[in-house]
Amino acid sequence: MHPELSKLELTFKPSILTKINDPLLDQFEIELWMKRDDLLHPIISGNKWRKLKYSLDHALSSGADTIISMGGAYSNHLHALAYAGKALELQTIGLIRGEQPEMLTPTLSDMKNWGMELKFVSRSDYRLLRQYKGCHDLPGLKPRQHWLPEGGAQALALIGVEELVNEIDVGYDVICVPCGTGATLVGIIASAPNPVSVMGFAALKNAGFLQTDVEALLPRPYSNWQIHHDYHFGGFAKTNAELMAFITAFEHKTGIPLEPVYTGKMMYALYDLIAKHVFKPGQRIIAVHTGGLQGKRGFNA
Repeated sequence: MHPELSKLELTFKPSILTKINDPLLDQFEIELWMKRDDLLHPIISGNKWRKLKYSLDHALSSGADTIISMGGAYSNHLHALAYAGKALELQTIGLIRGEQPEMLTPTLSDMKNWGMELKFVSRSDYRLLRQYKGCHDLPGLKPRQHWLPEGGAQALALIGVEELVNEIDVGYDVICVPCGTGATLVGIIASAPNPVSVMGFAALKNAGFLQTDVEALLPRPYSNWQIHHDYHFGGFAKTNAELMAFITAFEHKTGIPLEPVYTGKMMYALYDLIAKHVFKPGQRIIAVHTGGLQGKRGFNA
C-alpha cells in the first residue's frame, strides 16, 4: 500500500461486532449483531473508507494529484473523500447535484474547508455522469486527474468491502447492508461465506436499477442475495415520524447511533421483517453499520 495511505490508516480504530440485546429479538429467537463500521474513524467512517481505500491507493500509486467525484449536498462519499484528500495532500473536486444553495450545508462546508473544489451541476447533467465508470472515463480529464464514480462504486471498492466481511469472526446465517449505489452490497455478496444469505435495503425510491448495477459489478453470477425495496420511506433521505421514533428508541436501548438515510432504514426494516417471521428461529443476523452519521446534521437542522 502507498506509504501516505498506510500513515492515514494508522489513525483508524477497529470495527467491533456488537450483539443487540432486546427482549423483542428473544421473543422471536433471533440473534442480531451489528458490525460497527461507524467506529472506524470520526470522519471517514463506515463503508466510505472501505470503498475508498484501494481506489485511493491506485490513484496515488499511478501518480494522480487530483481526485474528481460526484455526490449530493449531504454526500457521505464526498465528505470522506474531501477529508482523505486533505490528509493525503491530494486535490479534490466534487461535482455536486443541483443548484448551489444560498447557504452551504454543513457537509458542503466541511468539504470546502478541507480544500475540495465544489462544482454544481444540473440534475440532468448529473445523471449523465453516472455512465462514466472507469478512473479515466470522464471526458476532459487532465493528466494526473483521477475519476471516481458516484459512491466510489468500482471494482477496487470490492477489495475493501471483502476485508469487512473477513473481520467477522462469528458464524452467521444472514448479513444485511443498506444500499445507495450497491457497491458495498456487491463486495459482501462476493465475499460472504456459503451458505450465508445477503440482504440489501434500498435507501432510494424506484431503485430497480440496483439489480442491474449490482449484477454488472459482480465478478460472476450469485444466487445468495436479494434487495428489499419497501423501506425507503418515500425516497432518498425521506423520513417520517415512525422512522425517527424507531431510531430514537433504538439509540436509547442500545447506545448505538443511527442516521435516517441508510442504516436507520435498514434497522427499521430488519425489526419489521423479524416481527413478520421472515427469519427462522435460531438464525443469527449481521447488520452492517455503514457510518455516515455526519449526514444526520441535515435532519437535526
